[in-house]
Amino acid sequence: MTSSTVAKSKTASPAEKAPAADESSLRLETPRYRKQRSRPIWLTLPLRISVPAIVVAIWWIGSATGWIGEEILAGPPAVWDAFVELYETGQLVDFTLASLQRAVLGVALGVGIGLVLGVLAGLYTLGEELIDATMQINRAIPFLALVPLFIAWFGIDETFKVLLIAVATVSPMYAYSYLGVRNVDRKMIEAAQSFGLKGPRLIFGVIIPAALPGILMALRICLSISITGLIAAEQVGTREGIGYLVSLAQEYNRTDYMVLCVVLYAILGLIFDAFVRILERYSMPWRQGVSIR
Repeated sequence: MTSSTVAKSKTASPAEKAPAADESSLRLETPRYRKQRSRPIWLTLPLRISVPAIVVAIWWIGSATGWIGEEILAGPPAVWDAFVELYETGQLVDFTLASLQRAVLGVALGVGIGLVLGVLAGLYTLGEELIDATMQINRAIPFLALVPLFIAWFGIDETFKVLLIAVATVSPMYAYSYLGVRNVDRKMIEAAQSFGLKGPRLIFGVIIPAALPGILMALRICLSISITGLIAAEQVGTREGIGYLVSLAQEYNRTDYMVLCVVLYAILGLIFDAFVRILERYSMPWRQGVSIR
């Protein structure tokens, strides 16, 4: 070994001495969230229906033994007979679809308006100054108090019913959307802006997804409130719908029809809840499951 070779070996940099790094180890990989293990369906389903099954069993036993009179609360067999009667005549399907259509249209209108106003008020100071005071006034007014005015303004047709449900649902959606946007971490927004995101890309790519838990919670509440608005709307000028069936049951003192209507409203609530759960499952997969199992 010559003296020049020894000198070069002494002056070699650490980077030259270190072995070449594997290129595959320098590649960035998409992080994966840790998915929680879900309970098996054979265990989850019995647990979910256990409490309703106990309530129905107590109801059935009480009506069969005479503890609960038929004039007070019809038993499950009488309610089933009423269900079969209405189904065979075709009224059950028609009335349920009519109520579902009114609820969907009213919720879509109210949720859409509330979401837009909530996002605008949460994003911009000018939007808050122009919108928030009016929405707080609207939130303080019970929507049932608007029924006589809506009848005078829009009549008793479908427009009145859809608008009443929309007014009932716009305030919860506005409030939760507003709070969801305001509670987005400021550091997340600044980090997105440092990568060049701004305008619609920042709003729809960062802010709305971060506020999504509050928005979906608002949707769940709006769907529940829509059933109350549906009951109030269908008490006036209606010839089809679950509310009309309630009016007939009250007029003829048919407790079996009344209980059947309650069951139908409960089924609508379960359908709405299942719809929101599906949205949560696919839009926020990282929030699946509870905190402690």
